[in-house]
Amino acid sequence: MLERTRRLFCRQSKVLLPAAAAALPVMALLAAAPPPAGAQSAKFEFAVLGDTDYSFVMEKELPKMLAQMNKAALSFVVHIGDFEADPRPYNRSPTKISMPCVEKNFKRVRAVFQTSKHPFVLTPGDNDWTDCGKLKAQKVNPLDALALIRGMFYPKGKSLGQNPMQVVSQSDDHGFGKFVENLTWSKGNVTFATVHLVGSNNNMGKKSKPSAEFTERTTANTAWVKKAFAKARTDNALGLVLITQANPAFEGAWKGRTLGRYFRPIAALGIKAPKKPKPKRYGYDEFHQVLLAELATFKKPTLLMHGDNHYVRIDKPLYDPKRKGFVANFTRVETFGSPTTGWIHVMVDPKDPDLFTFKPRRYRAE
Repeated sequence: MLERTRRLFCRQSKVLLPAAAAALPVMALLAAAPPPAGAQSAKFEFAVLGDTDYSFVMEKELPKMLAQMNKAALSFVVHIGDFEADPRPYNRSPTKISMPCVEKNFKRVRAVFQTSKHPFVLTPGDNDWTDCGKLKAQKVNPLDALALIRGMFYPKGKSLGQNPMQVVSQSDDHGFGKFVENLTWSKGNVTFATVHLVGSNNNMGKKSKPSAEFTERTTANTAWVKKAFAKARTDNALGLVLITQANPAFEGAWKGRTLGRYFRPIAALGIKAPKKPKPKRYGYDEFHQVLLAELATFKKPTLLMHGDNHYVRIDKPLYDPKRKGFVANFTRVETFGSPTTGWIHVMVDPKDPDLFTFKPRRYRAE
């Protein structure tokens, strides 16, 4: 038996061992080696939704949709942020929507999230804090709104929901104590991580020097993405899923013919690609850079799920200028958003070389 074990290990690891080492040393090596991809993994499903509650109509739809989702065999649910409208719609029509950016509304939203029978995870959006300074009915400091979110939606070591799951927070890492919202967990040998990337140009600000909040959070996000890839490698994970609120505008890095093809279908409308796009500092530059750096060596299926633009799309938009092509193992999925209430149903199959399949599910009243 031990000799067969020795030969099996040699074939798997391509390391030759002498027969004399076939006893306890082999067992120790087997224990120390990372599990083969797919080990102890089975099919599972999860859900992603976001950009919700932009009106009283949507506020009524979300609890009903979550009740429908409770009947599905989901391992967990992730909300990609913008759990409320930004203040401008409220400023225009305060009788059609709950006042955003205030504790009362945060409590209402959290209570709805807690109706989920599945573990429930949130990553914040720009509507939820970045844009709160635009509220006219009440003065709100965006950083105060962010602090409130961090205190209300992130119980230590676990998710929201009626049956919470264990999660690991970046706040456990030295130097990143405030970033309770950056979470990671594993399911079916797939690594998951939320990354606090928001719309409104990631709160970079409009001055020549980026805002201090943006700089600090970007440093944290970059470290967190690197750690997620490192964990996926260490675990020999089948794949990696990153979840943010913001659309990181991958198309902004396209050039030449690639950019021209993007504009070609609408050229007849008079909308054409700029001839010489001007280089401009962008709030998602660091995120693009760390993805390209990590994906240069990480070849497992990698998925980014986000919201922000409010329409469903599934594509492969990450362009690598060094290799002059799109990164083949990287897929982006955007979920529904106002005025449509819906969610993305994700199926994970270890036997599928692409690992993930998707079903957009629009809310339908029963």
